[in-house]
Amino acid sequence: MSDTKIKIALVGAGGWGMQHARILAGREDVEFCAIVGRTPEKTRARAERFGVRHYLAIQAMLEKERPDLVSLCLPNKGHFEATLQVIRAGYPLFVEKPLVFDLEQADTLLKEAGERNLFFGINFNHRYAKPVQMARAAIREGRLGRIAFATWRFGGGGGDCPEHENLIETQCHGFDMLEHLCGPIDSIAAQMTDAEGMKFSTMVLALHFESGAVGSLVGSYNSSYAYPGTHLVEINGLEGRVLIEDTVRRFSMHRKGCETGEVWEAGYFNDLDREFHRTFDRHFDALLDAFRSGEEPPVHARAGRRALLLARTAVRAFEEKKTVKVDKLGHITKHLGEE
Repeated sequence: MSDTKIKIALVGAGGWGMQHARILAGREDVEFCAIVGRTPEKTRARAERFGVRHYLAIQAMLEKERPDLVSLCLPNKGHFEATLQVIRAGYPLFVEKPLVFDLEQADTLLKEAGERNLFFGINFNHRYAKPVQMARAAIREGRLGRIAFATWRFGGGGGDCPEHENLIETQCHGFDMLEHLCGPIDSIAAQMTDAEGMKFSTMVLALHFESGAVGSLVGSYNSSYAYPGTHLVEINGLEGRVLIEDTVRRFSMHRKGCETGEVWEAGYFNDLDREFHRTFDRHFDALLDAFRSGEEPPVHARAGRRALLLARTAVRAFEEKKTVKVDKLGHITKHLGEE
């Protein structure tokens, strides 16, 4: 790594991969060197747009470019093999959510990256929305008092969910956000539906936090991202309440018994805080600061494994119609009430 620029290659030429490419190409402290894709025409076009080299094989790119960091943005079901290849080649990496769909695969990735002492981050960019950061600050400052309950609701469109795609690939943000704000979840109960023949495309989870608070997570692919208020987080404490609306649109806070509240919404010229995609820019700022300093990433890939564990716990709770406890070590444990 040079003193002025970090050499970064991108694996993935798809839709969200455009956001990776946009950020990498726009940073003066990054040497964006290459894009790896699966389709020759699409990969070449994307690479030409950003003035970088293109490859159709990860290994060929690594051998030729030798980047300081590899950013991966692949189809949700295609994360494991490519990520493991980069890890075994010994390169620091940054990946998209979900980490993977299988816990054993998640453990393999984390184990092999740990054995090589690799920098290994994951993009839970919702944490970097202005309303989320304001909510976290209010909680940490004690302005809400002890949290009594928390609610996450996020509904949009999607396809069939035979492997609980909505729960794993979309609501992973919900698990991460609720624990980011309220601390560890220690048990889950679940109801799910196959509305219109779309398996497990809508779910409601009842959560219990280690702190004693309770919560709910409502997620759906039987809704629409075009609806206003498609996303809502409510954190209710004994001394106050916070609302996060549509992730980046609005933050509000009321103290208990007070009809006058605090509200934040992006101002006229504040496009940065208004735009959802820019939450990724802020995450990348923190990511590269940590990388340069030799520190762990601000959101380690362990957070991806944790979200997957909670999703799998929810699946088990639904299938067995019981509340399932999650222990502090991150394993699915016995049902509540069992010996």
